[in-house]
Amino acid sequence: MRGSRHQRRPGAQVDLIPMIDIVFQLILFFLVSTTFAMLPAITLKLPSSQTSESVSIGQITITLETDGSIWLNSDEMASYDELNERLSLFDEVEYAERRDYPVQLEADELVTNGAIVHVFDILRKNGFAALNLRTKDSE
Repeated sequence: MRGSRHQRRPGAQVDLIPMIDIVFQLILFFLVSTTFAMLPAITLKLPSSQTSESVSIGQITITLETDGSIWLNSDEMASYDELNERLSLFDEVEYAERRDYPVQLEADELVTNGAIVHVFDILRKNGFAALNLRTKDSE
């Protein structure tokens, strides 16, 4: 064993500076790349109301945009029929009946009354009755 080639040289050290440089560059890369990740957002101009009250938000949020887009929570619906189908499959967990389950409707102030009534009809057909209309406070 005395003639082993793997003898340790006295005073040998590992230089950590290149490893620290690489780790620092990786951290910078991940910080920069995550800042450019754009998440889809729904922007609405909500109508104002002087008598609006704060309510707890239910797990179902339906959003109507002026371009005709319909959203169920964070999922975009292709049509009112798809919204109807998804609501018919809804299984209430915390509430005994669907009529007690809170639903929040967010509609841009330029959405037509006909679109809002159409969503109301779909909700009533599926047994939902606790509906909140989201507005902004008027100042």
